[in-house]
Amino acid sequence: MSASILIIDDDMELCALLSEFLELQGFQTYAVHDGAEAVRHCKTNCYDAIVLDVMLPGMQGLDVLRNLREFSATPILMLTARGEDTDRIVGLEMGADDYLPKPCNPRELAARLRAILRRLQGTTGEEAPAELAVGQVRINPSDRSATYADSDLQLTSAEFNVLQALLSQAGRVVDKESLSQQALGRPLSAYDRSIDVHVSKIRKKLAARGGDKLIVSVRGIGYQFAVARQDT
Repeated sequence: MSASILIIDDDMELCALLSEFLELQGFQTYAVHDGAEAVRHCKTNCYDAIVLDVMLPGMQGLDVLRNLREFSATPILMLTARGEDTDRIVGLEMGADDYLPKPCNPRELAARLRAILRRLQGTTGEEAPAELAVGQVRINPSDRSATYADSDLQLTSAEFNVLQALLSQAGRVVDKESLSQQALGRPLSAYDRSIDVHVSKIRKKLAARGGDKLIVSVRGIGYQFAVARQDT
């Protein structure tokens, strides 16, 4: 069955264009043009991923994102105005999985959605990766759950991918380019802070449960899940 995508954007012409292209690529699409309506719609309808425009009339895109994250873990890809780095960072901090600047290339959008869904669902036909446990941190790729000291970390899809990449190489430094490829399915672009924001969110969630200073920054390179320092 093809993946279902919800597009939340008030530009009806753009929605029609994106829907037409995505459907040619094998996706099923549905569009909502109002933020508040989109939140209500998502309470009774489920999708594999959501494309959300930050600039919406009435309820702004970031408010829609905040509301959605109160009850939904569906992967969300934001569409942001070109050059609006603040919106991108705030959106990622609020739980968005990735972003694209507008106007976006429909082919790039389709590629980003495939990357998100591939990492969410796993590769069909392959045996599910084994559960990973380092100290009190444990992740289960089968149901994409992550815990610290048996407390659910409530990670977004992208955060789970980043933590999985770090845990699988615990004790070693993982550069940001590799993290971007493994977690987001795309190369790291210039001035892209997505990985930094996702790591920051994971750190906060770990620290809130007593797991402080587990992920170490290696200046100019990337991050390391520090085996020797954990649970101290």
